[in-house]
Amino acid sequence: MFELHPALKKKDFVCDLDLCTVLLEDNAAYPWIFLVPKLPGIHSMRDLTHEQRLCLMTEIEKAETAMAALFHPVQTNVAMIGNLTPQLHVHVICRFENDPAWPGTVWGENAVPYAPEVKKEIISQIQHALKGEPNV
Repeated sequence: MFELHPALKKKDFVCDLDLCTVLLEDNAAYPWIFLVPKLPGIHSMRDLTHEQRLCLMTEIEKAETAMAALFHPVQTNVAMIGNLTPQLHVHVICRFENDPAWPGTVWGENAVPYAPEVKKEIISQIQHALKGEPNV
């Protein structure tokens, strides 16, 4: 049975896609989402079937395109790093030349939480963008 790793359970739910659940990192410095395949026991790409890998790549493309359209970053970082959180999850992070870690990595940076009303709006915008709907 699919269950999120405890570290991922702390993230904010955005929506479900065909293969993945989408989560938001609560860090206003970087628009940042995670895609987590909704399959039990998945630690790396090796654990996915060929069809599941293709679906994951399609959903990553959809997520990266949606995030770029919403936030207009200079660069979009896509990464799968499971050293601390061994459940397969894909980071999609919008980067800007004026962000706190530019041009370095975001790992280990202190999070700047969204104001609750801003977080709610960001989640709504991402939901609509992932579904190909205009924001209301």
